[in-house]
Amino acid sequence: MTVPNEVMLITYGDSMGENLHQLNHILDAYFAGAVGGVHLLPFFPSSGDRGFSPMNYTTVDPRLGSWHDVDALAEKNYLMADLMINHLSRQSAEFQDYLQHHDQSDYAGMFLNWDKFWPANRPTQADVDLIYKRKDKAPYQEITFADSNQSKVWNTFSEEQIDLDVNAPQAKAMFRTTMAIFAKHHINIVRLDAFAYAVKKLDTNDFFVEPDIWKLLESISSEAEKHQLTVLPEIHEHYTLPRKVSEHGYYTYDFALPMLILYTLFKGDATNLLNWLAASPMHQFTTLDTHDGIGIVDVKDVLNDQQIDFTTKQLYERGSNVKKVYSSATYNNLDIYQINTTYYSALGEDNRAYLLARALQIFAPGIPQIYYVGLLAGKNDLELLEATKEGRNINRHYYTESEVAQEVKRPVVRDLLKLLRFRNQEPAFDLDGSLTIEKTDNAHFTLIRRNQAQTHTATLTVDLTTLRFSVQADNDVLTLETEQENSND
Repeated sequence: MTVPNEVMLITYGDSMGENLHQLNHILDAYFAGAVGGVHLLPFFPSSGDRGFSPMNYTTVDPRLGSWHDVDALAEKNYLMADLMINHLSRQSAEFQDYLQHHDQSDYAGMFLNWDKFWPANRPTQADVDLIYKRKDKAPYQEITFADSNQSKVWNTFSEEQIDLDVNAPQAKAMFRTTMAIFAKHHINIVRLDAFAYAVKKLDTNDFFVEPDIWKLLESISSEAEKHQLTVLPEIHEHYTLPRKVSEHGYYTYDFALPMLILYTLFKGDATNLLNWLAASPMHQFTTLDTHDGIGIVDVKDVLNDQQIDFTTKQLYERGSNVKKVYSSATYNNLDIYQINTTYYSALGEDNRAYLLARALQIFAPGIPQIYYVGLLAGKNDLELLEATKEGRNINRHYYTESEVAQEVKRPVVRDLLKLLRFRNQEPAFDLDGSLTIEKTDNAHFTLIRRNQAQTHTATLTVDLTTLRFSVQADNDVLTLETEQENSND
């Protein structure tokens, strides 16, 4: 299918309002025209990781609503949903059946057995060291079957997330069924969560294993195409990996942009950013914020190590309630290479800096995604952080409708919504069009977007010394309230 070229909101089903029905109402009431799509973070029954430990894909978590609510959301928005291609919940019916019936289970081959994966007398310590890991021990979990036998299964992430054998017939059948269900309920894009971890192969690091990973992606994509679905592989690693995916003709994410824009604004130097934008593909999704922290590994070699260190140090010095401990094991962080903060707080809750960051995202090649906290220029939620001791919850505030109604009155949010509506309505942002960069010096530049027919032009002119910027479309200037102010509200 053709992906609609409109701003996509990233949200949980209970983060703006208590459920999907309230979310739909809030989007209609407060964000019409500003948001054209919704990445609905996992809304299935789950045993952990805020939905990312799915027990099945056939039902909607009853706390959030029903498929009827998903259908209603799809009436005015294009939708993205997650397929956790690497794993399934420990509490899933399939895994529980495996525990109960051991090798006699119909699902015995569905989960990747650690012991059977390795030849005799392996793994050695060198084998384990080679694996690209998310924790400081070998990625397996010991299990005990009902018949008292014991074994080990691959377990890349949390204890609740048991790795699948993606080549097993049972796993393939689940993928096919899930995509058919998604299509039935008007979901347009399938996000392949943790995609690069899905293929395990002897004598590799088990991360983005080529050529096997391409066979998996082709298999999933061809099944998706039968249902007019588009796949979006999620890969948090060196930028060359998503670029490879893009070169194979798939949509990808630009996860380098969040740190890159922070560096640009903190340093007052656009050199790295402009080089990056000039080489970026149009058919991608851009982010500044997601349900996780700000990724560092994604920007390696886009920024050098000294520039990354500078940006990180500035984050902790300039950011509002951005502390190193919030991204540490003390706050239950699996990935220490992410910084937990809202993007607004990362920029010291400075309205002009925040709006400039969003303007840069909007003019960058790709379709902008905006996380629900970012949509409301939300601050770090220390109360939720301390109540849960979960680092990522600093950026996961639960908004009631009355809070949303208040937040959208803030000038910074009004201006942001104006920018997003401009992005959705302006033909110059054609994904088959072009980006031209005009640079006066390292702190002064203009980004020019044109549609393919070159009948429409949009320009962003930036002064990094003052953080002032102007947006113009075919000689009409977009007026923003915050440009009349000095800083914060």
